[in-house]
Amino acid sequence: MTTSLLDTFVRLIANTGPISMAHYMAESNARYYAAQDPFGVAGDFITAPEISQMFGELIGLYLADIWIRAGRPEPVHYVELGPGRGTLARDALRAARRYGLVPRTHFVETSTALKALQLDMHPDARWHADLSTLPVDGPLLIVANEFLDALPVRQMVKTAAGWRERMVGLDDGRLVPVSGSAPMDAAVPAGRQEAPEGAILETSPACAAVIYEVAGRLAAQGGTALFIDYGHAEPRLGSSLQAVRAHRKVDVFAAPGEADLTAHVDFSALAPIAQSREVRWLGTVEQGDWLRALGIEARAEALATFSPPHAQAIHAARDRLIDEGQMGSLFKVMGLAGPTWPDGSGFQRIS
Repeated sequence: MTTSLLDTFVRLIANTGPISMAHYMAESNARYYAAQDPFGVAGDFITAPEISQMFGELIGLYLADIWIRAGRPEPVHYVELGPGRGTLARDALRAARRYGLVPRTHFVETSTALKALQLDMHPDARWHADLSTLPVDGPLLIVANEFLDALPVRQMVKTAAGWRERMVGLDDGRLVPVSGSAPMDAAVPAGRQEAPEGAILETSPACAAVIYEVAGRLAAQGGTALFIDYGHAEPRLGSSLQAVRAHRKVDVFAAPGEADLTAHVDFSALAPIAQSREVRWLGTVEQGDWLRALGIEARAEALATFSPPHAQAIHAARDRLIDEGQMGSLFKVMGLAGPTWPDGSGFQRIS
């Protein structure tokens, strides 16, 4: 019988003391994704590619357009980080193929269960445990949809004694957030030092590492990257850590490894990291604005005209992706490009 992760954490903390929030989130999500398909109505959440084919199609058109304007370099590689069931890649590659873009396909994935689903849909793809084994012989077209939000975050909390790391401890056998004992003031940016007591500062070294590696690849090889996730384009305080199970928010600490743990992505911290490697930041815009700029409304009308019985569902899916009260504003799209690559469609030019 498999020991629950909750029991493992309780024993670990009881024996060695509180663990970091990043440790807790990393171990929980590793267990959660290892052996299940969490997507869709029967799963725990639904992502944009599962809502409508239009999402993946417009990403494919974006990649084809920027590749064509870059001079159609070959060989070229499509790379998806955390590709889910492979639905986004299927729709994107189908759309790109109409414009002559037929890249080699690479998936960065660690879940055995999801790899099996991806293999059924993309038998010619190559799989990688991380970015280090990606090819170096051509530009990369990188897509990461709802990938960064699942990477572990570190939290600091302002206490009466100064800044401390926010940890996971025990209270009567239950997992609870606690303040660490070591001073952490030196890890807090100067502009945040005077935050009020109780304020929480959230950072993600794991997200920063991914952006740094991707930017280095784009600088050396050329190409473009799209990071699409829910988050904010301006710095903010507060904990955004949440757990979702069966399409409902649940207690973050109740059942580690049995719910999807995510945190809002701080895009304002990621753009400077990419620019430090001389990669072009194309912009960070709201998903709704980006999809409108790429033509989702016209695409929805074309699909509805072609299939009148499904018109209502098509329009509902469009609205879910772009409306301000649904995914349109909460989700952001950050674009990066190699130093000599052109601007990407849907982004306001950054001087």
